[in-house]
Amino acid sequence: MKRTAMFNTYWQQYLQIKKPATLYEAARHLPFAGGKRIRPFLTTVACESVSGDAQKALPFAAGLELMHNFTLVHDDIMDHSMLRRNLPTVHVKFGEPAAILSGDLLFAKSFEAILGTSVDFSMFKQLQQDFIDCVIAICEGQQLDIEFEQRKTVPEQEYLDMISKKTGALFELSSKGGGLIGGGNPQEVAALQTYGMALGLAFQIWDDYLDMSSTATTLGKDIGNDIRNGKKTLIAVHCLSHATGKEKRLLDDIFGNRSASEHDVTKVYDLFRELGSVEYAQQRALHYVNQAKDAITVLKPSDAKELLHQLIDYIIQREK
Repeated sequence: MKRTAMFNTYWQQYLQIKKPATLYEAARHLPFAGGKRIRPFLTTVACESVSGDAQKALPFAAGLELMHNFTLVHDDIMDHSMLRRNLPTVHVKFGEPAAILSGDLLFAKSFEAILGTSVDFSMFKQLQQDFIDCVIAICEGQQLDIEFEQRKTVPEQEYLDMISKKTGALFELSSKGGGLIGGGNPQEVAALQTYGMALGLAFQIWDDYLDMSSTATTLGKDIGNDIRNGKKTLIAVHCLSHATGKEKRLLDDIFGNRSASEHDVTKVYDLFRELGSVEYAQQRALHYVNQAKDAITVLKPSDAKELLHQLIDYIIQREK
């Protein structure tokens, strides 16, 4: 897509190699390995959907994508992940110290990028505060995600609150920020904000589904780690609340067992299907897809609005 190509050309300025080279090579590892660029795409299209100039949204979009990549580097360390985008994770390739520092560098670079956003001072202060609030929400969500691994069960609402912070917040700001930079009126900006959060929730729920339905090669990251880490995805949350007897004993033995074999992981995946947990998660993802579609009915017809609709459909049609 032309917007993604435009963005890829723009944001490379924040990832130039400097000394010490190892630090910058580690920081560039994931960004240059590809990625869907959904968040910057969303920011530029949201900007255009309110008759704004996509070029004007590029600095903010770059900040969001740098922030996203920072979270991936640190998440992979915390989740003991070996593979992302079909490449060794940063800590595997460069070691944990360099990975932690490269994540910190990406974090700093994200704030450097948003400084280039050309808006009036009051608007910039709002975008800056929204950006800070988003980072805080992501950290809170990640901590909750880790804490949930130690709990036997987690209520669905607590899970939804967690992913609204960990994943939804960045989608929400991507969409809202584009609307603000594009000069959208309060109703349009609110609609884009609602759209972004709903899109983020659908994305995360579908991502959890892909983690158990795709191959490592297709997905580009480890398969089965969610089971071994005791990750409370919506599928797991539903299954844990409906399992009884032998089913509970199987989950007690395997779910959260770091040394679980592929055969053991497959047993849990089969149980997820038998108890209807996979189908339930798909239905919930569709619920948020429809919520996102409803949110943007207030936007005027345009090519950008159509792209927002296409993005919704892509979220639940993708294989990785």
